[in-house]
Amino acid sequence: MAAQLTDILRKALLAAREAGAVAFDTAPDVVLETPRQASHGDVACPVALGLAKAARRPPREVAQAVVDHLDLPEGLVTRVEIAGPGYINFHLAPAYWTAQLDEVVRTGDAYGRSDYARGQKVLVEFVSANPTGPLHVGHGRGAVVGDAIARLLAACGADVAREYYVNDVGNQMNTLGRSTWVRYAQAAGRDVALPEDHYQGDYIRDLGAEILKEEGDRYLDLPEGEWLPHFSQHACRTILGRIREELTAFGITYDRWFSERDLYAGEPNAVAAAMTYLRDAGHVFEQDGATWLATARLGDDKDRVLIRSNGEKTYFASDVAYHKDKFDRGFTRLVDVWGADHHGYVGRMKAAVEMLGHKRDDLEIVLVQLVSLLREGQPVAMSTRAGEFVTLEEVVDEIGVDATRFYFLTRKADAHLEFDLEVAKAKTADNPVYYVQYGHARVHQLFAKAEAEGVGRMDEDGTPHLEGDVDLSPLEDAETLGLVRQLTAFPQVVEAAGRELAVHRIPFYLQELAAAFHAYYYKHRFVSDDLRLSRARLWLAAGVGNVLRGGLGLLGVSAPTRM
Repeated sequence: MAAQLTDILRKALLAAREAGAVAFDTAPDVVLETPRQASHGDVACPVALGLAKAARRPPREVAQAVVDHLDLPEGLVTRVEIAGPGYINFHLAPAYWTAQLDEVVRTGDAYGRSDYARGQKVLVEFVSANPTGPLHVGHGRGAVVGDAIARLLAACGADVAREYYVNDVGNQMNTLGRSTWVRYAQAAGRDVALPEDHYQGDYIRDLGAEILKEEGDRYLDLPEGEWLPHFSQHACRTILGRIREELTAFGITYDRWFSERDLYAGEPNAVAAAMTYLRDAGHVFEQDGATWLATARLGDDKDRVLIRSNGEKTYFASDVAYHKDKFDRGFTRLVDVWGADHHGYVGRMKAAVEMLGHKRDDLEIVLVQLVSLLREGQPVAMSTRAGEFVTLEEVVDEIGVDATRFYFLTRKADAHLEFDLEVAKAKTADNPVYYVQYGHARVHQLFAKAEAEGVGRMDEDGTPHLEGDVDLSPLEDAETLGLVRQLTAFPQVVEAAGRELAVHRIPFYLQELAAAFHAYYYKHRFVSDDLRLSRARLWLAAGVGNVLRGGLGLLGVSAPTRM
C-alpha cells in the first residue's frame, strides 16, 4: 500500500506540473506518515508543505493541486481530504484492511519478517562476563537484549551468529586462582586470610572445598608457581560451565564460546598479527617504553596503550585483535552488547575498527543499564560487598524465564530498569507479560468454544480451520478496522526495531495490541448465531494470535495456549 500510494502521489505531482497547476524543478521525495488521530485518516502525506516554497503558493493550494490530479484505483481509498496546514490525508477502504488481515492469518509465522538486512553477515557478541563469578541480574538483562537483537536481525533477513567472549587471560585469572587456593587452604584447616581485593563470594569457598575433596591437600605446601595455573583453570572452567548451564536454562545459546587464550595461540598469534597490521598502517607509536594506538586522532579522548613498558599486553590489545578476527571471519556487521559502565570504551573501539580498515558504523555498541528490583514497592538489596549480589538464577527461580526475559526488554537498553518481583508473579493485567500471554491463550480459548459449536478449530501452532467460506466484509466498523491496523503495523515495528537495535519496541507494541484485543473481546461476541460474522471475527482473533505469538517469539518468550 505504501509503495502504491507513493507512486500515485508522484504521478499526481508530475501531472499537476504538466497541467500548470503547480511549478517546481525537481519533484520532492514523497513521505507517508500515520496520523496521530484515527479521525484524520489512515495515511498522511506532507509533500505540499515542502513544495510550497518552490511553487510559490500556500501549502493548502499545492495540496489541492495534487489532489485534483490523483488517479486512484477503485477499492483502495474511500476519501481524500486536505487537513491542517496542507497535509493530504487518505482514508483507506475497509476492503483494503480486511485483505491485509487475510494476509496476516495466511502468512502464519512468517508474518512480520523483513528482508532489509538480507546479505548482511552479523556477529552479535553479548554477556561475555568474566568467568570469575555467577551472573547477576545486570548480566541477565544484557543476555536477553543480545539474544533479542540476534532474533530481530535474523527476522530481518540477516545471517546472524551469537558469540560469548571468554576473558580467560590476565590478572583476573590469577586473582581468581589465588582466591580459590586461600579457600582451599582454609577448608584444609590452615589459618590463611583472604585479601580484601580478592574474590569474596561463597562460590569461591565452595570451589576451594571441591578441590580439597577431589584432590586432597597436595597443593598446600607447594610454591605458588606450581599450584596457581591449576587453581585458576579449575575455577575458570567450573564457573564458566555454570554460566553456560544458567544461560541455556534462560533460553540463551551461542554459536561459539571464543576463548581469549586462542588469540595468543600459534606463531604469530592473532594479537601480534593485529599489532603488526596497525604498526604497518602507521597507527602505532612508542612512548615511555610502551606501545600506543593513536586513537585520539579518530575521536577518542586520548591515545591508548597496547603494550606496557614491561612487555605485558593490555586488555585493549586483546579486544582489538578479537575484533579484527571477527572481520577476518567474514562478518560485515558487528554488534557488541556491553554494560553501561563500559561507556568510555566506545570511542577507542570504534577508532580501532576504523584503523583496521572498516567503517566505524560496522561496529554497533549497545549499552545496557543497571536493573533495580523491588518487592511490593520496596527496593531489594543488591549490595556487591563481600561478593553478595542478587544473581540471575535467583530472579529466574522466583518469577520464571518468561517474565524475566519480558521485563528485561520493556525499556530501552540504555535506560535504567526497575521492576517489582511481586507484580511480575501476579496473574493480573498489571503484569505485562501475563497480559500479553493471556491474549494469545484467549485466542485459543475462543477457538475451543468455536469447535464446541461446530464453527471451526485451531491447531496448537495457531493455524485456524473454519467451517465454510470466510467472508470478511462484516468487519467494517471503525473499532474492528482499528484493531486490524494495529496488526498490519507489526512488520514495520519489527523492521524499525531491527534497524535501530531497539528491542524494547516489540514488548511495547505487544502490550498495546493485547490491550486493544482484550477491550474488543469484552465488547463483542466471537461465536454467535450469525455464522458469517462469527467466522469473520474468529479470523480476526486468529490474526491477533499470530502476531502475539510472533512477537513473543522475537523476545524468546513462550506463547501458551492455555492459562
